[in-house]
Amino acid sequence: YEDVIRVPFIARYPGVVPAGQQSEALQTLVDLAPSFLSATGIDIPRPMTGVDQMPVWSGQAEQARDHIIVENHHEPTTVHVKTYVDDRYKLTVYYNRDYGELFDLKEDPGEINNLWNSAEHAELKADLVMKLLFAEMGKEPLWMPRTSGA
Repeated sequence: YEDVIRVPFIARYPGVVPAGQQSEALQTLVDLAPSFLSATGIDIPRPMTGVDQMPVWSGQAEQARDHIIVENHHEPTTVHVKTYVDDRYKLTVYYNRDYGELFDLKEDPGEINNLWNSAEHAELKADLVMKLLFAEMGKEPLWMPRTSGA
């Protein structure tokens, strides 16, 4: 799925984004809104998902996030697949299935050798599954807005 996950993005902001700069930083579409707000000096609303990528685009940082989550919906209301990607690994979990995919993108960029069932990589798989779980839990805002009279 690398060809539909890792797609080019071009940013142009003269005087802020250096011309010709290239980056391998992890970014998602949900990062665009907070990044554009940041670029215009508007505060990013607290419950907004996504990460401000302006430090990456302006060349001040190599990464703004350490992972991305990719979802695939085969039906309008059902998540069929969740994929956790960091700078080295890609873990894909299928809804209600005991199989999945685990690839070492550094050693196997073509995603030929699925490590999901590898006993040697069981601890890595468990670690990445927990990272996926924590990432999903972290997407939910934890604060409760105050209501009048409360």
